[in-house]
Amino acid sequence: MAARGSSTVAKILSYQVLIIMVVSLGFVVGGWQKSLSSALGGGAALIPNLYFALRIAGSAEQDARKILRSFYVGESVKLLLTVALFMLIFQIPNIEILPLMAGYVAALSVFWFALLMR
Repeated sequence: MAARGSSTVAKILSYQVLIIMVVSLGFVVGGWQKSLSSALGGGAALIPNLYFALRIAGSAEQDARKILRSFYVGESVKLLLTVALFMLIFQIPNIEILPLMAGYVAALSVFWFALLMR
């Protein structure tokens, strides 16, 4: 069962990378700043999800209480990491908000589609 879960997580993360690339390439028409903004928005979704996946995978063989604790800590750190990444991104000059948010939402939407596909 753990192998199947790992496979599902790896697929979701791979699809996130793919959608980030597709959306960013779509914004190339508007210029490299829009494309970069889109990629950074996608990265702000992908990096915390990757952290969370690694955190949970590391606790797979523990008892239920430790898994639950790991889940809550992982989710908390994931949210803080997302905030920190956006704070860093907003320090970059000429960031375009609409492509940034489009990349972020596109990467997060992979989870919604994954639930529909199940």
